[in-house]
Amino acid sequence: VVRRALEKRQLVLEVESLRRRLDHRDDLEDRLIGRSPQMAKVRQLILDIADTGVDVLIFGETGTGKEMVARCLHDLSGAKQENYVALNCGGMADNLLDSELFGNEPGAFTGAQKRRIGKIEYASGGTMFLDELESMPMNMQVKLLRVLQERVIERVGGRGEIAVDVRIVCATHQDLKVLAEQGRFREDLFYRL
Repeated sequence: VVRRALEKRQLVLEVESLRRRLDHRDDLEDRLIGRSPQMAKVRQLILDIADTGVDVLIFGETGTGKEMVARCLHDLSGAKQENYVALNCGGMADNLLDSELFGNEPGAFTGAQKRRIGKIEYASGGTMFLDELESMPMNMQVKLLRVLQERVIERVGGRGEIAVDVRIVCATHQDLKVLAEQGRFREDLFYRL
């Protein structure tokens, strides 16, 4: 009886996922235009993984629509009602990135007068999009790796861990594997993504 119940539940979930994919196929074609086999492959890949909740690394040249792909992944997922938070790692000063991503407690640094929730915590339940990941400093890469592995954060100046349920979608226009071989990007973070 339990085995049949589990099989039925699995089939129900699979049918729901397939229905959602079919419902969104036309919407996805309107958002990601192009009739080439490559664009069809990108759309199919988005449909295949959007509802899985896995972390994603998007590679593409500048201006190719990496953020649009990230947004489609969020909008076609089961977390589409939750927050989608985007952050350009290249457009942020290194000393502010820590507080921006993880938040801070009062008095953690000069000017930190009240508790501030970071973007990863705010995105919990939804999607956190990190653009220009290759520009993230090494010390922040270590912290991001911990978020990916443990699904917890710690605010700057905080003493406790905060559990987060967030999908991390990262984008880059550089080959992170080559950067890892050159020692300019953490290899474990590359493989984790």
